[in-house]
Amino acid sequence: MKPVLAIVGRPNVGKSTIFNRFVGERKSIVDDFPGVTRDRLYDEANWQKHNFIVIDTGGIQWEKEDISLSITKQAEIAITEADVILMVVDNTIGITSDDQKIANILKKTNKPVVLTVNKTDNFNKSNAYEFYSLGLGEPIPISAVHGANMGDLLDEITSHFFEIDKNEDDDPSLKVAIIGRPNVGKSSLVNKLSNEDRVIVSNISGTTRDAVDQKIMYFNKPYTFIDTAGIRRKSKVGDPIERYTIIRSLKAIERSDITLLLIDALEGVTEQDKKVAGFAFEKGKGIIIVVNKWDLVTKDSKTMKAFEEDIRDELKFLSYAPIVFISALSGKRIYDLFPLIDEVNENCNRKIETSLLNQLIREIVSYNPPSKDKGKNLKIYYVTQIKIKPPSFALFVNDDNLVHFSYKRYIENKFREAFSFKGTPIRLFFQNKKGEK
Repeated sequence: MKPVLAIVGRPNVGKSTIFNRFVGERKSIVDDFPGVTRDRLYDEANWQKHNFIVIDTGGIQWEKEDISLSITKQAEIAITEADVILMVVDNTIGITSDDQKIANILKKTNKPVVLTVNKTDNFNKSNAYEFYSLGLGEPIPISAVHGANMGDLLDEITSHFFEIDKNEDDDPSLKVAIIGRPNVGKSSLVNKLSNEDRVIVSNISGTTRDAVDQKIMYFNKPYTFIDTAGIRRKSKVGDPIERYTIIRSLKAIERSDITLLLIDALEGVTEQDKKVAGFAFEKGKGIIIVVNKWDLVTKDSKTMKAFEEDIRDELKFLSYAPIVFISALSGKRIYDLFPLIDEVNENCNRKIETSLLNQLIREIVSYNPPSKDKGKNLKIYYVTQIKIKPPSFALFVNDDNLVHFSYKRYIENKFREAFSFKGTPIRLFFQNKKGEK
Protein backbone atom coordinates (compact mmCIF):
# COMPACT_ATOMS: atom_id res chain seq x y z
CA MET A 1 0.00 0.00 0.00
CA LYS A 2 1.36 3.43 -0.94
CA PRO A 3 2.36 5.73 1.94
CA VAL A 4 0.27 8.89 2.40
CA LEU A 5 1.78 12.35 2.86
CA ALA A 6 -0.42 15.18 4.17
CA ILE A 7 0.66 18.78 3.55
CA VAL A 8 -0.59 21.03 6.35
CA GLY A 9 -0.09 24.56 7.63
CA ARG A 10 -1.91 27.82 8.03
CA PRO A 11 -3.37 29.55 4.95
CA ASN A 12 -1.26 31.10 2.20
CA VAL A 13 2.09 29.53 3.08
CA GLY A 14 2.42 27.76 -0.29
CA LYS A 15 0.98 24.31 0.37
CA SER A 16 -0.73 24.08 -3.01
CA THR A 17 2.42 25.15 -4.85
CA ILE A 18 4.36 22.40 -3.08
CA PHE A 19 1.60 19.90 -3.91
CA ASN A 20 1.81 20.85 -7.58
CA ARG A 21 5.60 20.47 -7.51
CA PHE A 22 5.28 16.99 -6.03
CA VAL A 23 2.67 15.67 -8.45
CA GLY A 24 4.06 17.48 -11.48
CA GLU A 25 0.83 19.17 -12.51
CA ARG A 26 -1.20 22.23 -11.57
CA LYS A 27 -4.06 20.25 -10.05
CA SER A 28 -4.44 22.48 -7.01
CA ILE A 29 -5.62 26.09 -7.32
CA VAL A 30 -2.87 28.55 -6.44
CA ASP A 31 -3.82 32.08 -5.39
CA ASP A 32 -2.53 34.72 -3.01
CA PHE A 33 -5.93 35.02 -1.36
CA PRO A 34 -6.13 32.96 1.87
CA GLY A 35 -8.60 30.07 1.85
CA VAL A 36 -8.59 29.40 -1.90
CA THR A 37 -7.88 25.68 -1.40
CA ARG A 38 -11.12 24.60 0.22
CA ASP A 39 -11.21 20.95 -0.81
CA ARG A 40 -8.62 18.42 0.19
CA LEU A 41 -6.97 17.36 -3.06
CA TYR A 42 -5.04 14.16 -3.53
CA ASP A 43 -2.80 12.70 -6.19
CA GLU A 44 0.15 10.39 -6.64
CA ALA A 45 3.81 11.37 -6.63
CA ASN A 46 7.10 9.54 -6.88
CA TRP A 47 10.64 10.28 -5.85
CA GLN A 48 13.67 7.99 -6.11
CA LYS A 49 11.55 4.85 -6.63
CA HIS A 50 9.15 5.82 -3.84
CA ASN A 51 5.52 6.02 -4.93
CA PHE A 52 3.18 7.78 -2.52
CA ILE A 53 -0.14 9.62 -2.22
CA VAL A 54 -0.09 13.35 -1.48
CA ILE A 55 -2.98 15.18 0.20
CA ASP A 56 -3.19 18.96 -0.13
CA THR A 57 -5.26 20.58 2.61
CA GLY A 58 -6.83 23.93 3.22
CA GLY A 59 -5.01 26.06 5.76
CA ILE A 60 -5.66 25.29 9.41
CA GLN A 61 -7.18 28.31 11.14
CA TRP A 62 -9.25 28.93 14.24
CA GLU A 63 -11.69 31.67 13.24
CA LYS A 64 -15.36 30.91 13.91
CA GLU A 65 -16.61 31.27 10.32
CA ASP A 66 -18.18 28.04 9.01
CA ILE A 67 -15.79 27.72 6.06
CA SER A 68 -12.78 28.07 8.35
CA LEU A 69 -14.13 25.36 10.63
CA SER A 70 -14.66 23.10 7.60
CA ILE A 71 -11.13 23.72 6.30
CA THR A 72 -9.69 22.98 9.74
CA LYS A 73 -11.73 19.77 10.00
CA GLN A 74 -10.52 18.47 6.63
CA ALA A 75 -6.91 19.19 7.58
CA GLU A 76 -7.36 17.29 10.86
CA ILE A 77 -8.78 14.31 8.98
CA ALA A 78 -5.89 14.43 6.50
CA ILE A 79 -3.49 14.30 9.43
CA THR A 80 -5.32 11.22 10.75
CA GLU A 81 -5.08 9.47 7.37
CA ALA A 82 -1.43 10.34 6.73
CA ASP A 83 1.65 8.24 7.36
CA VAL A 84 3.97 11.25 7.16
CA ILE A 85 3.06 14.93 7.66
CA LEU A 86 4.69 17.91 5.98
CA MET A 87 4.20 21.17 7.86
CA VAL A 88 4.75 24.30 5.80
CA VAL A 89 5.68 27.70 7.28
CA ASP A 90 6.44 31.07 5.67
CA ASN A 91 10.01 32.42 5.80
CA THR A 92 8.89 35.97 4.95
CA ILE A 93 6.56 36.23 7.95
CA GLY A 94 8.30 34.13 10.59
CA ILE A 95 6.66 32.13 13.36
CA THR A 96 3.05 32.95 14.15
CA SER A 97 0.81 31.82 16.99
CA ASP A 98 -1.09 29.63 14.52
CA ASP A 99 2.15 27.94 13.48
CA GLN A 100 2.80 27.10 17.12
CA LYS A 101 -0.73 25.75 17.60
CA ILE A 102 -0.40 23.51 14.54
CA ALA A 103 3.01 22.27 15.68
CA ASN A 104 1.58 21.37 19.09
CA ILE A 105 -1.16 19.33 17.39
CA LEU A 106 1.33 17.52 15.18
CA LYS A 107 3.62 16.61 18.06
CA LYS A 108 0.73 14.70 19.66
CA THR A 109 0.15 12.49 16.59
CA ASN A 110 3.29 10.36 17.12
CA LYS A 111 3.77 10.43 13.34
CA PRO A 112 6.86 11.54 11.43
CA VAL A 113 6.66 15.29 10.79
CA VAL A 114 8.87 17.15 8.33
CA LEU A 115 9.08 20.93 8.72
CA THR A 116 9.74 23.06 5.64
CA VAL A 117 10.25 26.83 5.43
CA ASN A 118 8.80 28.03 2.14
CA LYS A 119 9.38 31.33 0.29
CA THR A 120 13.10 31.21 1.01
CA ASP A 121 14.46 33.08 -1.99
CA ASN A 122 17.86 33.89 -0.47
CA PHE A 123 19.30 30.91 1.39
CA ASN A 124 22.19 33.00 2.72
CA LYS A 125 19.76 35.33 4.50
CA SER A 126 17.16 32.77 5.51
CA ASN A 127 15.30 32.96 8.81
CA ALA A 128 14.73 29.21 8.68
CA TYR A 129 16.59 28.38 11.86
CA GLU A 130 14.23 30.41 14.04
CA PHE A 131 11.64 27.70 13.29
CA TYR A 132 13.63 25.23 15.42
CA SER A 133 11.60 26.61 18.32
CA LEU A 134 8.49 24.84 16.98
CA GLY A 135 10.01 21.60 18.26
CA LEU A 136 9.59 19.66 15.00
CA GLY A 137 13.25 19.10 14.22
CA GLU A 138 15.45 20.70 11.58
CA PRO A 139 13.58 23.08 9.26
CA ILE A 140 14.29 22.62 5.55
CA PRO A 141 14.31 25.89 3.58
CA ILE A 142 12.76 25.80 0.11
CA SER A 143 11.30 27.99 -2.60
CA ALA A 144 8.38 26.06 -4.04
CA VAL A 145 7.76 28.68 -6.72
CA HIS A 146 11.29 28.32 -8.09
CA GLY A 147 11.75 24.65 -7.15
CA ALA A 148 14.79 25.39 -5.00
CA ASN A 149 15.86 22.65 -2.55
CA MET A 150 12.83 20.47 -3.35
CA GLY A 151 15.10 17.44 -3.80
CA ASP A 152 16.42 17.70 -0.24
CA LEU A 153 12.87 18.07 1.04
CA LEU A 154 11.68 14.96 -0.82
CA ASP A 155 14.71 13.00 0.38
CA GLU A 156 13.77 13.80 3.98
CA ILE A 157 10.09 12.95 3.44
CA THR A 158 10.74 9.62 1.72
CA SER A 159 13.31 8.60 4.34
CA HIS A 160 10.38 8.08 6.71
CA PHE A 161 8.57 5.72 4.36
CA PHE A 162 10.87 2.88 5.39
CA GLU A 163 9.40 3.14 8.89
CA ILE A 164 5.86 2.45 7.72
CA ASP A 165 4.57 -0.98 8.75
CA LYS A 166 4.56 -3.41 5.82
CA ASN A 167 2.99 -6.39 7.60
CA GLU A 168 0.31 -6.58 4.97
CA ASP A 169 2.87 -7.96 2.51
CA ASP A 170 2.88 -11.17 4.57
CA ASP A 171 -0.89 -11.61 4.34
CA PRO A 172 -1.55 -14.49 1.91
CA SER A 173 -5.27 -13.76 1.54
CA LEU A 174 -6.81 -12.52 -1.68
CA LYS A 175 -7.85 -8.92 -1.08
CA VAL A 176 -11.21 -7.80 -2.46
CA ALA A 177 -12.28 -4.15 -2.22
CA ILE A 178 -16.02 -3.51 -2.36
CA ILE A 179 -16.46 -0.10 -3.95
CA GLY A 180 -19.41 2.05 -4.89
CA ARG A 181 -21.67 4.85 -3.82
CA PRO A 182 -23.16 5.07 -0.32
CA ASN A 183 -26.19 2.97 0.57
CA VAL A 184 -25.70 0.51 -2.28
CA GLY A 185 -25.29 -2.47 0.07
CA LYS A 186 -21.53 -2.88 0.54
CA SER A 187 -21.73 -3.53 4.28
CA SER A 188 -24.72 -5.83 3.88
CA LEU A 189 -22.76 -7.93 1.40
CA VAL A 190 -19.75 -8.25 3.71
CA ASN A 191 -21.99 -9.22 6.62
CA LYS A 192 -23.83 -11.84 4.59
CA LEU A 193 -20.64 -13.37 3.21
CA SER A 194 -19.08 -13.59 6.66
CA ASN A 195 -22.26 -14.45 8.58
CA GLU A 196 -21.29 -11.76 11.05
CA ASP A 197 -22.61 -8.29 11.84
CA ARG A 198 -19.15 -6.81 12.24
CA VAL A 199 -19.83 -3.97 9.79
CA ILE A 200 -22.50 -1.41 10.72
CA VAL A 201 -25.40 -1.56 8.27
CA SER A 202 -27.71 1.42 7.93
CA ASN A 203 -29.90 3.01 5.28
CA ILE A 204 -28.36 6.39 6.13
CA SER A 205 -25.85 7.27 3.41
CA GLY A 206 -22.25 7.41 4.52
CA THR A 207 -22.49 5.20 7.62
CA THR A 208 -19.21 3.43 6.84
CA ARG A 209 -16.49 6.05 7.12
CA ASP A 210 -13.44 3.85 7.42
CA ALA A 211 -12.29 0.98 5.25
CA VAL A 212 -13.06 -2.15 7.29
CA ASP A 213 -11.30 -5.47 6.68
CA GLN A 214 -13.21 -8.72 7.09
CA LYS A 215 -11.33 -12.03 6.88
CA ILE A 216 -13.41 -14.81 5.33
CA MET A 217 -12.50 -18.45 4.71
CA TYR A 218 -14.29 -20.10 1.81
CA PHE A 219 -13.46 -23.75 1.08
CA ASN A 220 -10.25 -23.33 3.09
CA LYS A 221 -9.10 -20.37 1.03
CA PRO A 222 -8.53 -17.00 2.78
CA TYR A 223 -10.06 -13.78 1.49
CA THR A 224 -9.95 -10.27 2.89
CA PHE A 225 -13.01 -8.21 1.99
CA ILE A 226 -12.48 -4.47 2.37
CA ASP A 227 -15.73 -2.61 2.95
CA THR A 228 -15.00 0.95 1.87
CA ALA A 229 -16.57 4.23 2.77
CA GLY A 230 -19.22 5.29 0.29
CA ILE A 231 -17.87 7.73 -2.28
CA ARG A 232 -20.27 10.63 -2.81
CA ARG A 233 -20.40 13.55 -5.17
CA LYS A 234 -19.32 16.77 -3.47
CA SER A 235 -22.65 18.45 -4.19
CA LYS A 236 -24.44 15.73 -2.21
CA VAL A 237 -22.23 15.88 0.86
CA GLY A 238 -22.98 17.84 4.00
CA ASP A 239 -21.04 16.22 6.85
CA PRO A 240 -17.42 17.48 6.75
CA ILE A 241 -16.09 14.16 8.02
CA GLU A 242 -18.03 12.25 5.38
CA ARG A 243 -16.84 14.65 2.69
CA TYR A 244 -13.23 13.61 3.07
CA THR A 245 -13.40 9.83 3.36
CA ILE A 246 -12.63 9.31 -0.33
CA ILE A 247 -8.90 8.80 0.35
CA ARG A 248 -9.70 5.76 2.49
CA SER A 249 -11.71 4.24 -0.34
CA LEU A 250 -8.98 4.92 -2.88
CA LYS A 251 -6.40 3.42 -0.53
CA ALA A 252 -8.60 0.32 -0.26
CA ILE A 253 -8.58 0.00 -4.07
CA GLU A 254 -4.79 0.37 -3.99
CA ARG A 255 -4.55 -2.48 -1.48
CA SER A 256 -6.88 -4.79 -3.35
CA ASP A 257 -6.26 -7.57 -5.85
CA ILE A 258 -9.84 -7.54 -7.12
CA THR A 259 -12.53 -4.87 -6.90
CA LEU A 260 -16.27 -5.44 -6.75
CA LEU A 261 -18.18 -2.47 -8.16
CA LEU A 262 -21.61 -2.50 -6.54
CA ILE A 263 -24.41 -0.90 -8.53
CA ASP A 264 -27.89 -0.23 -7.17
CA ALA A 265 -30.39 -2.11 -9.35
CA LEU A 266 -33.04 0.51 -8.59
CA GLU A 267 -30.88 3.41 -9.76
CA GLY A 268 -28.71 1.91 -12.47
CA VAL A 269 -25.27 3.23 -13.44
CA THR A 270 -24.57 6.79 -12.31
CA GLU A 271 -21.77 9.21 -13.13
CA GLN A 272 -20.24 8.50 -9.75
CA ASP A 273 -20.17 4.76 -10.52
CA LYS A 274 -18.20 5.60 -13.67
CA LYS A 275 -15.67 7.66 -11.73
CA VAL A 276 -15.13 4.99 -9.10
CA ALA A 277 -14.81 2.26 -11.72
CA GLY A 278 -12.44 4.47 -13.69
CA PHE A 279 -10.04 4.67 -10.77
CA ALA A 280 -9.97 0.88 -10.41
CA PHE A 281 -9.40 0.58 -14.16
CA GLU A 282 -6.53 3.07 -14.10
CA LYS A 283 -4.92 1.11 -11.29
CA GLY A 284 -5.10 -2.06 -13.38
CA LYS A 285 -7.31 -3.90 -10.89
CA GLY A 286 -9.40 -6.90 -11.80
CA ILE A 287 -13.03 -5.88 -11.58
CA ILE A 288 -16.43 -7.54 -11.27
CA ILE A 289 -19.65 -5.56 -11.68
CA VAL A 290 -22.14 -6.58 -9.00
CA VAL A 291 -25.75 -5.44 -9.36
CA ASN A 292 -27.28 -5.45 -5.90
CA LYS A 293 -30.95 -5.25 -4.76
CA TRP A 294 -31.98 -7.29 -7.79
CA ASP A 295 -34.78 -8.81 -5.72
CA LEU A 296 -36.46 -5.40 -5.56
CA VAL A 297 -36.72 -5.04 -9.34
CA THR A 298 -39.94 -5.92 -11.16
CA LYS A 299 -38.76 -8.39 -13.79
CA ASP A 300 -39.73 -10.35 -16.84
CA SER A 301 -37.69 -12.64 -19.09
CA LYS A 302 -35.96 -9.69 -20.78
CA THR A 303 -35.19 -7.50 -17.76
CA MET A 304 -31.75 -8.88 -16.91
CA LYS A 305 -30.52 -8.73 -20.52
CA ALA A 306 -31.76 -5.15 -20.91
CA PHE A 307 -30.09 -4.11 -17.65
CA GLU A 308 -26.82 -5.72 -18.71
CA GLU A 309 -26.96 -3.90 -22.05
CA ASP A 310 -27.45 -0.61 -20.22
CA ILE A 311 -24.41 -1.32 -18.05
CA ARG A 312 -22.29 -2.17 -21.09
CA ASP A 313 -23.41 1.04 -22.76
CA GLU A 314 -22.62 3.21 -19.73
CA LEU A 315 -19.35 1.44 -18.80
CA LYS A 316 -17.86 0.84 -22.23
CA PHE A 317 -14.32 0.78 -20.85
CA LEU A 318 -15.28 -2.23 -18.68
CA SER A 319 -16.57 -4.40 -21.52
CA TYR A 320 -14.40 -7.25 -20.23
CA ALA A 321 -15.84 -7.19 -16.67
CA PRO A 322 -18.32 -9.95 -15.74
CA ILE A 323 -21.70 -8.89 -14.36
CA VAL A 324 -23.44 -10.64 -11.46
CA PHE A 325 -26.96 -9.93 -10.17
CA ILE A 326 -27.38 -10.48 -6.43
CA SER A 327 -29.34 -9.62 -3.33
CA ALA A 328 -27.01 -8.91 -0.42
CA LEU A 329 -29.95 -8.78 1.95
CA SER A 330 -31.34 -12.24 1.12
CA GLY A 331 -28.00 -13.74 0.11
CA LYS A 332 -29.19 -14.75 -3.35
CA ARG A 333 -26.27 -15.55 -5.69
CA ILE A 334 -23.68 -13.98 -3.36
CA TYR A 335 -21.65 -17.20 -3.17
CA ASP A 336 -21.32 -17.15 -6.96
CA LEU A 337 -18.85 -14.35 -6.32
CA PHE A 338 -16.09 -16.57 -4.89
CA PRO A 339 -15.36 -18.69 -8.00
CA LEU A 340 -15.64 -15.57 -10.13
CA ILE A 341 -13.18 -13.70 -7.90
CA ASP A 342 -10.75 -16.62 -8.20
CA GLU A 343 -11.13 -16.71 -11.99
CA VAL A 344 -10.56 -12.98 -12.41
CA ASN A 345 -7.55 -13.11 -10.08
CA GLU A 346 -6.08 -15.96 -12.12
CA ASN A 347 -6.56 -13.91 -15.28
CA CYS A 348 -4.89 -10.88 -13.71
CA ASN A 349 -1.84 -13.06 -13.03
CA ARG A 350 -1.91 -14.86 -16.39
CA LYS A 351 1.37 -15.23 -18.29
CA ILE A 352 1.38 -16.00 -22.01
CA GLU A 353 4.33 -17.66 -23.70
CA THR A 354 6.18 -15.44 -26.13
CA SER A 355 5.92 -18.01 -28.91
CA LEU A 356 2.12 -18.05 -28.64
CA LEU A 357 1.97 -14.27 -28.64
CA ASN A 358 4.06 -13.97 -31.78
CA GLN A 359 2.10 -16.67 -33.55
CA LEU A 360 -1.09 -14.76 -32.72
CA ILE A 361 0.26 -11.38 -33.84
CA ARG A 362 1.28 -12.86 -37.19
CA GLU A 363 -2.25 -14.20 -37.66
CA ILE A 364 -3.77 -10.85 -36.66
CA VAL A 365 -1.66 -8.87 -39.12
CA SER A 366 -2.14 -11.43 -41.88
CA TYR A 367 -5.92 -11.42 -41.53
CA ASN A 368 -6.29 -7.65 -41.13
CA PRO A 369 -3.13 -5.69 -42.07
CA PRO A 370 -2.84 -2.16 -40.63
CA SER A 371 -3.76 0.60 -43.06
CA LYS A 372 -1.09 2.86 -44.54
CA ASP A 373 -0.41 6.26 -43.04
CA LYS A 374 1.05 8.80 -45.48
CA GLY A 375 2.19 5.94 -47.65
CA LYS A 376 4.02 4.13 -44.81
CA ASN A 377 3.11 0.71 -43.43
CA LEU A 378 3.12 -0.20 -39.76
CA LYS A 379 5.30 -3.23 -39.12
CA ILE A 380 5.01 -5.29 -35.95
CA TYR A 381 8.20 -7.29 -35.47
CA TYR A 382 7.45 -9.20 -32.28
CA VAL A 383 5.57 -9.07 -28.99
CA THR A 384 6.38 -10.18 -25.46
CA GLN A 385 4.63 -9.99 -22.09
CA ILE A 386 6.38 -7.59 -19.71
CA LYS A 387 4.29 -7.85 -16.53
CA ILE A 388 1.15 -9.15 -14.82
CA LYS A 389 -1.54 -7.49 -12.67
CA PRO A 390 -2.63 -6.34 -15.18
CA PRO A 391 -1.18 -8.42 -18.05
CA SER A 392 0.91 -6.01 -20.11
CA PHE A 393 2.57 -6.53 -23.48
CA ALA A 394 5.31 -4.76 -25.43
CA LEU A 395 4.89 -4.77 -29.21
CA PHE A 396 8.04 -3.76 -31.11
CA VAL A 397 7.28 -1.84 -34.29
CA ASN A 398 9.01 0.23 -36.96
CA ASP A 399 7.20 3.47 -35.99
CA ASP A 400 4.84 3.82 -33.03
CA ASN A 401 3.33 6.93 -34.61
CA LEU A 402 1.69 4.66 -37.18
CA VAL A 403 -0.35 2.82 -34.54
CA HIS A 404 -3.94 4.00 -34.89
CA PHE A 405 -6.19 3.80 -31.84
CA SER A 406 -8.68 1.61 -33.66
CA TYR A 407 -5.99 -0.90 -34.64
CA LYS A 408 -4.68 -1.02 -31.07
CA ARG A 409 -8.21 -1.79 -29.89
CA TYR A 410 -8.51 -4.45 -32.60
CA ILE A 411 -5.34 -6.16 -31.36
CA GLU A 412 -6.58 -6.00 -27.76
CA ASN A 413 -9.87 -7.63 -28.75
CA LYS A 414 -8.02 -10.41 -30.56
CA PHE A 415 -5.83 -11.00 -27.50
CA ARG A 416 -8.98 -11.34 -25.42
CA GLU A 417 -10.49 -13.79 -27.89
CA ALA A 418 -7.37 -15.95 -27.85
CA PHE A 419 -6.62 -15.92 -24.12
CA SER A 420 -8.79 -15.78 -21.02
CA PHE A 421 -8.65 -12.20 -19.74
CA LYS A 422 -12.16 -11.93 -18.34
CA GLY A 423 -12.31 -9.37 -15.58
CA THR A 424 -8.85 -7.89 -16.04
CA PRO A 425 -7.66 -4.91 -18.05
CA ILE A 426 -4.73 -5.54 -20.37
CA ARG A 427 -2.13 -3.03 -21.47
CA LEU A 428 -0.45 -2.78 -24.89
CA PHE A 429 2.74 -0.74 -25.28
CA PHE A 430 4.11 -0.06 -28.75
CA GLN A 431 7.86 0.52 -28.85
CA ASN A 432 10.14 1.40 -31.72
CA LYS A 433 12.66 -1.27 -32.53
CA LYS A 434 16.22 0.06 -32.39
CA GLY A 435 17.42 1.21 -35.77
CA GLU A 436 13.87 1.48 -37.14
CA LYS A 437 11.75 4.56 -37.72
